[in-house]
Amino acid sequence: MMSSSRLRPVPVLLLLALMASGCANLKEMNQRARTGSPTAVASAAPAASAASAPGGDKKAEPTPTKPFAEVVKGAKRQAGYLPVWRKDEKAWIELLPAQFDQPILMSVNVAESVGERGLYGSQMGPSWLVMFRKIGVSQVQLIALNADYSSSNGAMKATIGQAFSNSLLASAPVASAPSKDNEAILIDAAFLLADLPGYSTALERAFRLPLALDRGNSFFERIRVTDDLTTLNARLHFSTSRIPAAPLKPTGAETPPPKTTPDPRSLFVGFVYNFAKPAAQPMAKRLTDPRVGHFFDVVTDLSNDLKPNPRQHLVARWRLEKKDPAAAMSEPVQPIVYWLDKNIPPQYRKSVEAGILEWNKAFEKIGFRNAIVARQQPDDADWDNMDARHASVRWFVGADVGFAIGPSHTDPRTGEIFDADIGMSDVFGRGARRFIVEDVGFETGRPTAAVARETAALWGREPYAACTYVQEAAGEMNFVLDMLEARGDIVPDSPEAEAFVQAVIKDTIMHEVGHTLGLKHNFKGSTVVSRDKLRDKAFTEANGISGSVMDYNAYNLAVKGERQGALNNSTIGPYDYWAIEYAYKVIPPAAEESELKRIAARSATDPLLAFADDADAGGIPGNDGIDPLANRFDLGDDPLDFYRKRLVLSRELWQRVQDRPLSANDDALRQRRVLLGGFRQLGRSAELLGKYVGGMYTVRDVPGTTKRRAFTPVEPARQREALQFLANGLFKADSFSFKPEFLANLAPDYNEWERGGLVSIPAAVLNVQSQALDRLMGAGTATRLLDLPLYLPAAERRNLISLPEVYTTLQDAIWSELKTGDDIDRLRRNLQREHLKRIQVLLTRGSPSLPPDALSLVRVDAIALQRDLKRALHNGRRSAEARAHLQDSLALLTEALKASMTRS
Repeated sequence: MMSSSRLRPVPVLLLLALMASGCANLKEMNQRARTGSPTAVASAAPAASAASAPGGDKKAEPTPTKPFAEVVKGAKRQAGYLPVWRKDEKAWIELLPAQFDQPILMSVNVAESVGERGLYGSQMGPSWLVMFRKIGVSQVQLIALNADYSSSNGAMKATIGQAFSNSLLASAPVASAPSKDNEAILIDAAFLLADLPGYSTALERAFRLPLALDRGNSFFERIRVTDDLTTLNARLHFSTSRIPAAPLKPTGAETPPPKTTPDPRSLFVGFVYNFAKPAAQPMAKRLTDPRVGHFFDVVTDLSNDLKPNPRQHLVARWRLEKKDPAAAMSEPVQPIVYWLDKNIPPQYRKSVEAGILEWNKAFEKIGFRNAIVARQQPDDADWDNMDARHASVRWFVGADVGFAIGPSHTDPRTGEIFDADIGMSDVFGRGARRFIVEDVGFETGRPTAAVARETAALWGREPYAACTYVQEAAGEMNFVLDMLEARGDIVPDSPEAEAFVQAVIKDTIMHEVGHTLGLKHNFKGSTVVSRDKLRDKAFTEANGISGSVMDYNAYNLAVKGERQGALNNSTIGPYDYWAIEYAYKVIPPAAEESELKRIAARSATDPLLAFADDADAGGIPGNDGIDPLANRFDLGDDPLDFYRKRLVLSRELWQRVQDRPLSANDDALRQRRVLLGGFRQLGRSAELLGKYVGGMYTVRDVPGTTKRRAFTPVEPARQREALQFLANGLFKADSFSFKPEFLANLAPDYNEWERGGLVSIPAAVLNVQSQALDRLMGAGTATRLLDLPLYLPAAERRNLISLPEVYTTLQDAIWSELKTGDDIDRLRRNLQREHLKRIQVLLTRGSPSLPPDALSLVRVDAIALQRDLKRALHNGRRSAEARAHLQDSLALLTEALKASMTRS
């Protein structure tokens, strides 16, 4: 599935990275372009070049123009906002003199694509505020307007115009003399058969091939014009003349060409170009409040020199006005209409509709009846709801895809949402019905979030833009369904399984619709429901399992012997009502500032309104997150207890699947998937448990409004509890014990070898443990542990956990056999090597981010470990492998301690 800015003319490679991670965060991506990031600046020149006049980069020379009537002879006219004439493969846009230099809302959506590596159909693209500008008599330019800076001061308006440039998106020659009827001229629409969004860069990034636009084989498929919208559906052909041969000595990092196309040298992409007429009266702006999570547009208002920060953050929201302003309850002048695309499988349409309409409950609380309407696109409809006047829900598939996304387009001047298209992968329906027959990318023990972060970094986006809700939720669903089946609580193709699938789809749609209404993630929503309430079936069925559907909520799966509440959310939560109230409540202009402050201030007194967004949750390079209550995929008011339960549940699932007899009807990879699904759960737990150590509880109060601390160190007892759980749970070999006959039957799919192979339990275990080591030995944890005393009065500093205590506890747990004399099995040897590898790097290379005190402590502990290794070589009865491991470890550590470290 999230940031706060609108879509901007950024390279599509950024856009498609977001699509691949499943995020609603198209707005966040464009913030980089507006703030002048290197990626955005570098993209400006190629965009203008790609959009140059037909025939090359040279400026079109003035040419005599034909009479209007002669150009359109035999052509058919579609009347409306920007009329379009079409004859055979040719199309012309008709422009009146009054339509030049006027703002237009333009967007480009991707209706069809390749179906792999982030390049999927049914995805929203970038949008701009544009205008057509006529240059002399022979040329028309399509200009992207710079709406980031504004002023109500006339003189400053002129200054802003001189200071900040617009951008050229495309240009076209004038195709006709003015019409004798209305002075309109024609421009050849072929300027849109160009790579305006920069899609070729995304293709090159995905496949490392120079797949360039082939304009000669690109064409317009459909054109539709209404009173307020002109839409042109174009099919663009991208190709390369040859596929390079594979290197003689493969490195393993080669990128294969497209696999989903019949010929990897050729592919088509469907663009939907939208020109939407802005409202005659701009919507009133509403400023954000950091205590509530909304997407926003940023405008730097330079009207007043006295403001310390001239940037305004405008809430992204739909225009919603009462038909009867005086009535306590009224229908809207124009409801927010979501169209269910005709490609949604009929069996899921009711659940999709239910997920959409659930949000009406929040609007009724603020006086709107039927604020949201769901309509079904007719099967014989000849229009594409990826145009800019149909908010839609569309199904899509891909060879390696499993996500949903809920982006929107806004008017950058006011924050008004004018379009939204939710893309829903079929992973839930298709997957759940088959108990998730393996999808590419789901079989690793590594959390999908880590992969998505790497993809985000690769494509130049902020890592926290990598929204992975549906991919991770699919993994959650696998785990729960496997457990329910193993327990005998559900069987495939039963009414219970069908009900579960429908509930999952409704839950997912509620989340994505929330994004399209302007709501960001809330990663503290799950903490407002107590563990006791989660076991209450009646409570959870009536109220859901979380305070917000905008969280990444884990499934509410009880451990053996506990009461089982509802498994997932069936309704929106108290935070969701509150966020909708802030954005959409009708307030008289004179009272708006005070009323919005009053609404937002409830967060300080109502614990059900706890809020934390992606930046708070962290889990990305440079931001590992500091609040253990702000997490993705936890549940309940005690995340530490939740993670303990997940270890118990993983062990139960592993035991049940080992005891289950195999059936001839089983999927070849079923047992492998169940096994690695348990490791997937533990990998996430390992990463998030570390937040307690050196952690800080955070609150989002406006300065001076409460007496609460913005940052409060986690209680020392809780930090030690989390540390001991990692040491005695995830670092212990007996947590991962499997029957040899079970592992021996984890056969591959012999029809698809790439989906199988031997499963390495040591590698899967080490992957989980490495995530815990990364957190506990990372620079963020070390810095916070050293700084903790600074955040507390002297009287509260007693018994604080310290960095030496953490390092010593960690080392003693990992190398415990050195003092007990026990043998060291393979799993433990792997963990010890991983720990030693980190020590070696710090001793020999240092770290630019780790505090100097931490490096000093690492050396002290390394000397102690060296002493213990020497003693252990003469004590205990160990295998030949264990003795060799100890000798090798001692040699490596001794060399590292002798080496000269290059300090930065």
